[in-house]
Formats: sequence, structure tokens, C-alpha cells
Amino acid sequence: MNTMSCRRFAKLVVAISMALTCCVLGGVVSNAAEKTYPNRAFEFIAPAGPGGGWDTTIRMVARVLGEQRIITQPMPVMNKPGGGGGVALAYLQTKKGDPYEVAVYSPPLLLIRLTGQTELSYKDVTPIARLICDYGAFAVPKNSPYNTINDVMDALKKNPKSVKIAGTSSPGSMDHIQFLQAAKVAGVTNIRSIQYIPFQGGEGLAALMGGHVDMLTTGMAETVGPMESGDIRVLAITAPARIKEGAMAKVPTLRELGIATDFVNWRGLFGPPGMPDYAVEYLSNALAQMVQTSQWKEICARNGWAEAFLGPKEFVQFLETTNQEYRSLLEDVGLLAAK
Repeated sequence: MNTMSCRRFAKLVVAISMALTCCVLGGVVSNAAEKTYPNRAFEFIAPAGPGGGWDTTIRMVARVLGEQRIITQPMPVMNKPGGGGGVALAYLQTKKGDPYEVAVYSPPLLLIRLTGQTELSYKDVTPIARLICDYGAFAVPKNSPYNTINDVMDALKKNPKSVKIAGTSSPGSMDHIQFLQAAKVAGVTNIRSIQYIPFQGGEGLAALMGGHVDMLTTGMAETVGPMESGDIRVLAITAPARIKEGAMAKVPTLRELGIATDFVNWRGLFGPPGMPDYAVEYLSNALAQMVQTSQWKEICARNGWAEAFLGPKEFVQFLETTNQEYRSLLEDVGLLAAK
């Protein structure tokens, strides 16, 4: 072997040795992180302002996990509103591989991609577990002239701009879509002309109670308190069957009122892209333990949430199927933008 070949060979040996050393050290660091996980505070993220469904869900999760001593590290909740969840989704991209970032999401995670509001999707986060299924509610002020959801639909049939509809998600997202679906099935034509006004967090409820809008389309949990206090009336819910317990038990479903449709608002937890497998396993196991507690079951009953736990693999399959269903619905109402 000549001198030049020897030098090249020596450089190759050094390069291979360095690569192997990095792999070994990386494995040691990874194993150490896995063995001590979790050893610091988490950051739990609600992709909307205080008071909404995302905020309520993740705060209840943090509360039960902490009070039941299932997770003993701090789990502060950070609100990152904006873009129908898009702001928080973009933020998660900056936390790639971080095992301490956990966000709650629901249908808007899929819808904001399908409607063209972001290039990001459920494939840009790490599914941990589906927790619950909530349902939509359609509420009016206590002194509203609309006594049933059919009164609202009749008004829209005469003039699709006659009723101001508020929601707590962006146009083309969950609150908007659940009402458009109901309106279409009820026989309202030209549903694209229906006035929809998006609000953040509890602002939509404030606008409703202040008489600035005629109806609010939102999640059931957001309407329970003000309905019980008599500040609003809930005309219908999007559940497939009437709720059996609590305040919502007296509210009819769309199907009971002759509008043959329902809309499920699932909610689950996600990590950033590339969240380590050990973190996903730890958190999904912790959540599986949490949903068996009486404290969590009481919270679900109080908010009208249906328990619907799915582990990571099943959750991924659910998301893929549901994404296709939403795609078809959006195409149906003329709001599909994603190819």
C-alpha cells in the first residue's frame, strides 16, 4: 500500500471510529433519558384561549394526573391561541423530539389542513391517546325568538343571511362545519351564504349573551354552566342519542328534531413530531390509568363527555379514517382546499 493509500485508509478508520463513538454516546444519552423520564416539568398546551373545550380538557387531564399522583412532575398549561389551532401546531414544530411537550387537539387538527389554512397536519405531530368524544351544541340567548333549532333553519331557508352564527373555531373548522352539516341536512340551500363569525375562547359566549349574535355553535361543555344559570338556551346537540345524565339530558338531539345527522368532537393528546417512543409509551400508559379513575369519570359525566380512550396505534388509524371522512364533508359543502 503506498503512502497516499495509507493516509486515506487512516482517515477512513478515524471517520468510522468517530461515527461509531457518536452512535454509542447517543445511545447512552438516549438510554439515560429513558430511564430517568420524566424528571422535569412538562408543558401542556391548549391551542386556544381560556374557557374553551381544548383548555377545559387539558386542564382536567393535568388536574387528575397530578391529584391521583399518576404523574408527579409539574404540568402547567400554556394557552397558545390563534389560527384555529395553527399557531400551537407551528409551535410544536419548533419542539421536535421534545418528550415534555403535550398538546390537546380535536377535529380542527385535520380541518385546518383540509381547508388550506396551514400546510401542517396530524402527520406533523405524534398521537399519544384519544380520550373523549364530545358533541356540539347550538345555543341562543335566553330571550331569543328562536325556540327550536327548526325555527333557526326555517329562518335560514327564507334568507341564509338572516341569522348571525358565532363559533369558537375558524371558518371551515369544527364549529362552523357541524352547523353547516346540520343546515344542509335540514334543507337549507346556499349554505355558503350563512353568516359565520369566529371568536376566540369564551368571546363567542360573551357575544351571544350580549345579543351581538343570534346563535352560538360550540361544544356542549361550554354551554352547561350558562345554561344552568339561565343565561342561554341550548336548542339541540349533535350527539347520536340524548345524553343520559346531567344538565344536557333535557336537550334534544338533532335527530329527535327531524334533522338526521350528528357530529362527534373527539379530543386527544399529541406530542411534537419525533417524540421519543419511550415518552409516548409512558404518557399513553399514564392516560390509560387516568381514565379508569372515579375522578376522571365524574368529570366526564359532568361535562357530558363520552369516554373513548384509544392508545397510540389505534389513534393513528382513527385519524387516518376520520381525515378521509372530513375531506368528503368539506368537498360536499364547497370548503375543501387541500389536494
